[in-house]
Amino acid sequence: MKSILTLREKEVFELLVLNKTTKEISEFLGISEKTVRNHISNVMQKLNVKGRAGAIVELLKLGELTL
Repeated sequence: MKSILTLREKEVFELLVLNKTTKEISEFLGISEKTVRNHISNVMQKLNVKGRAGAIVELLKLGELTL
């Protein structure tokens, strides 16, 4: 099955699940905080959900993320 997430989107959400902040994710991945927020927004749009928590729940349901 093809992932609906890009590799970078998956990396961002794996770090969100670990309770990392936008700033921590940006520093860890070497990208700007704005880019992190853009990745999160893109995933929320793809899934048609509001909020990071909603996106995480959907990604878990779809098997895109694991805890």
